[in-house]
Amino acid sequence: MDGRDLVRSVRVVRAVGPAQGLRSVRAAWRARRVDAQALPRRVAERARVPGAARGAEPQPGGGLIHFARSSLRVRVAAGGAVFCGWDGAEPEPSYALAGACPEVDARAVLEPDTEGGWRVVSERVMVAVSRHGAVEVRTPGGMVLRRELPPRWWDRIDGAGAAAVERAGQPEGYEASRWVQRSEVAADARFFGLGGRAHGPRLRAGSYRLWNTDPGGAFEPGDDPLSLTMPVQLVVADAGTHLVFHDNSWDGRVALREGVEGAGSGHDRPGTCEVRMDGGPLRYWVLAGTPARVLQGWTALTGAPALPPQWALGYQHARWGFGGEAEVRRVVAGYKERELPLSAVHLDIDHFDRHRVFTVDRERYPDLPGLARELRAEGVRLVSIVDPAVKADPGDAVYEGGAAADAFVRDARGREVRGVVWPGESVYPDFTDARVRKWWGGLYAERLAQGFSGVWHDMNEPVSFAPFGESTLPRSARHALEGRGGDHREAHNVYGLAMARAGFEGLCELRPDERPFLFSRSGWAGMQRYGGTWSGDVATGWPGLRASLSLVLGLGLCGVPYSGPDVGGFSTEPSRELYLRWFQLGAYLPLFRTHSAIWAGRREPWEYGIEVLGHARTALRERQRLLPYFGTLGQLARLTGAPYVRPVWWSSPRDRALRDCEDAFLLGDALLVAPVLEGGVTRRPVRLPRGRWYDTATGRAYDGPGQVWVEAPLSRIPVLARAGAVLPVAGANGGTELEVWAPVAGRGGSGLVVPDAGDGWQRPTVERFTSRREGGRVVVERRDGGAVGYPVRVRGLEGE
Repeated sequence: MDGRDLVRSVRVVRAVGPAQGLRSVRAAWRARRVDAQALPRRVAERARVPGAARGAEPQPGGGLIHFARSSLRVRVAAGGAVFCGWDGAEPEPSYALAGACPEVDARAVLEPDTEGGWRVVSERVMVAVSRHGAVEVRTPGGMVLRRELPPRWWDRIDGAGAAAVERAGQPEGYEASRWVQRSEVAADARFFGLGGRAHGPRLRAGSYRLWNTDPGGAFEPGDDPLSLTMPVQLVVADAGTHLVFHDNSWDGRVALREGVEGAGSGHDRPGTCEVRMDGGPLRYWVLAGTPARVLQGWTALTGAPALPPQWALGYQHARWGFGGEAEVRRVVAGYKERELPLSAVHLDIDHFDRHRVFTVDRERYPDLPGLARELRAEGVRLVSIVDPAVKADPGDAVYEGGAAADAFVRDARGREVRGVVWPGESVYPDFTDARVRKWWGGLYAERLAQGFSGVWHDMNEPVSFAPFGESTLPRSARHALEGRGGDHREAHNVYGLAMARAGFEGLCELRPDERPFLFSRSGWAGMQRYGGTWSGDVATGWPGLRASLSLVLGLGLCGVPYSGPDVGGFSTEPSRELYLRWFQLGAYLPLFRTHSAIWAGRREPWEYGIEVLGHARTALRERQRLLPYFGTLGQLARLTGAPYVRPVWWSSPRDRALRDCEDAFLLGDALLVAPVLEGGVTRRPVRLPRGRWYDTATGRAYDGPGQVWVEAPLSRIPVLARAGAVLPVAGANGGTELEVWAPVAGRGGSGLVVPDAGDGWQRPTVERFTSRREGGRVVVERRDGGAVGYPVRVRGLEGE
C-alpha cells in the first residue's frame, strides 16, 4: 500500500463509516488474494510481428492476407465501413455491434498492390496493405486518412523453450496475447472521443486508460479514467474525418501525440496513436466521410440510440438525501408555486430499505405508489436509482431469487464473488449471461409497481469499495460472456452495458407500449441502444462546469447523444454565480438535471436568492419553449446518429480554428450556444462558423467565419441562431410554431420538424421546410409542396 492508497483508505472509511470501511479492507485483501491464486502467473513471452506477406485469398467484400506469423482479414461493408481483424479475428461475437454483422460490399475487390502488398478497392474507401503488414485507409481519391503500422504481439509461453505452433505463429500454452498497434494520422489532425473524458472534448497528447472506473470521489478535468470509457476515436483533419473503433473490451491504454506541420526540415511530423491492450482480439473498424456520415455509419453498425420519452427532455430534479415523502412534496410544491417547469424528481439510494436495491424504506415513504400518482397528476414523474450490487443476506428476497437462479458472479473455485457497496457485503449479477439479464429485467416490475417512470443505473462499473487496489471485482472473477466463458478482465468494461440491456429489455417486456427511460453511469460502445448517460460525480467548481461540457460533446461523438451533468456539481455547495451558469448551460443539454451529494446542500433555484431564481426561471422557460426542437433532435439522433449537442466544427471540419474551439457548441444545426465557463464574465468571445448568425436575445447579426465578442450578462448566456434556420418551438397557446431566422438574400435556409407522436413506438413523420428572401419578406414552404401547417414567426430582420 503506497501513500496514495493510504489517502484513499481514509476517504473510503470517512465516506462509508467505520464498519463498512473495515468490510471494504477485508474485501480488498480477499480480491488481491484470489487474483494471485487464479490469474495466470507471469511467464515467458515471445514478441512477434506479422512478418512478410505470403499470399492472399479473395473473399466477399475483401480478402484474407497471409503473413509469415499472422493473417489479416479485410472486409468492406456495404455502407463503406472497413473491418480489419488479425489472427483470425472476426467481427462477431461483439457487444458493440447491433444485430447481425453488416452485409459486405459485393463490389469491393482484393487485388495486388505495388511492392508485394495488397489492396481492397471499393467505391467509398480504399485499403492498402503493405507486404509487412502496414495498413493504410485512403479516400477514393487516394488521400491517406490513417496508417496502421505492423502490430506487435507478446504471446505467452508456458514452459521454457516451448516450440511455436504454426497457427498464426502462436506458441504452445497460448492464452491471450497482449498487443500494441501504432497508427499515424495527418499532422493537422485532432483527436476526439474515447468515451467520457473530463478534459476535452479535443484530446491532447497523453495516455488515456480504457478501464471503466469510479473515480472514488468528485472528478475534475485531468482525472482519468472515468466511468465510461470506449475505444472509439474520431479524428478530424483537412484530408477528411474518420472514426476508428478497436472492438476489444480488455484493459488498455491509448497514447496520443498531435502532429507538427513543417517539423524539422520542412517536413510534417504526423500525429500518432498507440493502442495497447492486455489481451483479447486485435480487430477494428474504420468509417470515413463527413462527421454526419461517419456518425450515421457508426449508428448503423452499433445500433440506433434509444429515444427518451418526451417528458424526459424536460427539467429534472435529483438529490441524494430527500429524507422522505414530505420533503419530495415540499420541493415539487416549491417549483409549482414559483411557476418553474418540472418534469421529474429522482430518488437516490436513501429511499431504499437500508440501501437494498428493489426495496423501499416504508418509514420515509409509507405510500410511494400514492405519491407517484399524486405527482403524476401534476405532470411530474418519479425516477429511481438502481444499483447492481445485491445485499448478500439469506433473508433478502432479491438475493434469494438470484441465488436460486445461479445469477451471481463466481470466482474460479465456484464461490460467489463478494464486494462491499452501500448495503454492505454484496454479490453481483452476471449480466453477460442472457439468463441473468432475463431474471434481472423481471425485477423492474417492482419499480413500476412503486410508480416509477424511469431508472438511472449507478455504481455499475461495477464498484466494490476498496481502500487499496482496484475498486471493482477481482480480475479473476468468472463471467458467462454469452456462453464463451471468461473472466473480469474481459467482462469489466461491458458490465454496465450488459446491465443497461437487462434493464431496457425488462422494461420493454413489462410495458411494451411505452419507451423506457433509462440512463447509466457506466457503459461501453453501443450503449446508446438502451439509453443515455450522465457525468457521474463531477466536482463542484468552474473546472467541473467545463468538464461537464467536455463529457457531453465527447460522448456524442462516440454515438451516445443523450447525456448531461449534475447541474451545480455533485461534491459541495456552489456559489450563486457558478450554480446559475451551470443551470444556464444545462438548459441547452439533452439531460437537464440538478443533483448533489447528501452533504452538498440543496439544488432548488430559490435556495440561491431572488436574482438567481429569476434568471433560472428564464432558462427553464426557454428550455420549455424549445422542447419541440429537442424532440426533433432526439428523433433525428435515432434516425441518423447525429447528436443533439455537436462541436462547432460539425459542418465545417476543415476550419482549423473551429476544430480547436472547446467552449461552445451547436445545438442541432440551428443554434450555437456559448456558455459562460469562468467566474466574473459578462462578455465573451464566440468563434462563429461560416454564415450569418443572430444573437437570439438582441437580434443583432454577426457574419462568420471568425471571432466576435458577445454580451453575456448574468441573466443569460449567448445563444446565436443560424440565418435561414427553421426550428419548431412551443407557441403561446401550447401548440408548435415555426421560428424562422431571416435568411441571407440569395442563400435561403431550411429546417426539420418531427412532431411528437407520444411516448410509444410510433414511426415518426419528418417534415422538411425551406426559407428564402423575397424582397423585404421571408417565405417559408414545405418541401413536399403541402401547406406549412404551423404558425410562422420570423425573427432577425430587425437586427440587420
